[in-house]
Amino acid sequence: MPRVAYLTHADCARHDVGPWHPESPRRIEAVDNALRATPWFGELHEIDVPHATIEQLARAHTRAHIDNLRDATPRSGVAWLDPDTGLNLFSWNAALAGAGAGVRAVDAVMTGEAQRAFCNVRPPGHHAEADRAMGFCLFNNIAVGIQHALAVHGLARIALVDFDVHHGNGSEAIFRDEPRLRLFSSFRHPFYPYSGSQSHAGYVPVPLDAGSDGPLFRTAIARDVLPALDAFRPELICISAGFDAHRDDPLGGLNLIEDDYAWITRELCVLADRHAQGRIVSVLEGGYDLGALGRSAVAHVEAMR
Repeated sequence: MPRVAYLTHADCARHDVGPWHPESPRRIEAVDNALRATPWFGELHEIDVPHATIEQLARAHTRAHIDNLRDATPRSGVAWLDPDTGLNLFSWNAALAGAGAGVRAVDAVMTGEAQRAFCNVRPPGHHAEADRAMGFCLFNNIAVGIQHALAVHGLARIALVDFDVHHGNGSEAIFRDEPRLRLFSSFRHPFYPYSGSQSHAGYVPVPLDAGSDGPLFRTAIARDVLPALDAFRPELICISAGFDAHRDDPLGGLNLIEDDYAWITRELCVLADRHAQGRIVSVLEGGYDLGALGRSAVAHVEAMR
């Protein structure tokens, strides 16, 4: 049975831009409580998360973006970067913890400390581009981890699978010219951020119409993603694990259920076992119905066991 690591950080629950905002601290608690309530939680390997360093962040982000985000952090109240994305006093440390979890998870699977890893962190990351925050995202947590895997562990082929309901525009932009990375992204289209439907070298999009359900999702993934991923033979599979395509999510407009997340996770585990010594790093992205979020995260992590 693969050893699955679980990473989270208290700082991630301190980023709070208001009780009305869907990307709330309760998301971390919902996932954590749901996982701890399972009979197998004690089998997970809990790992302490360090803050990402400036050097680690700078592999995915410009120094100007890093400095601007730090300098914009308010001493009180909320500073808004755009209508959706804000900062409070604790947001800088939360962002460092989220990115640090991606780095630490990569180290864990690359050194054999664990075979797979799930990072329960926020704010999410996949909309953050090299030089700007957007869409609730400050730093691109999974991109920071992937750049660490490339720079420090010397990997030649990494796959990033993003099944959030929103296209991961930040990840696409950061890795557009990186031949060692293949991005596979399923998302509702047209939908925020209104991008990502065009394929190009290193990128396979899976746009889904509003209302698409599990069978449509599985058919598209089996047709467009799994064969291409198998042919790429990744040495590490990373996942942007957004659960806002769930039918209960208030923001998504797709109709996936927990079994669909378990299915794609099992399929990715098969490919990881075939090509990557089982190595998977998964980082939480979206998911805004707390019950659905917790249940989906449980299905995802259980499928990695």
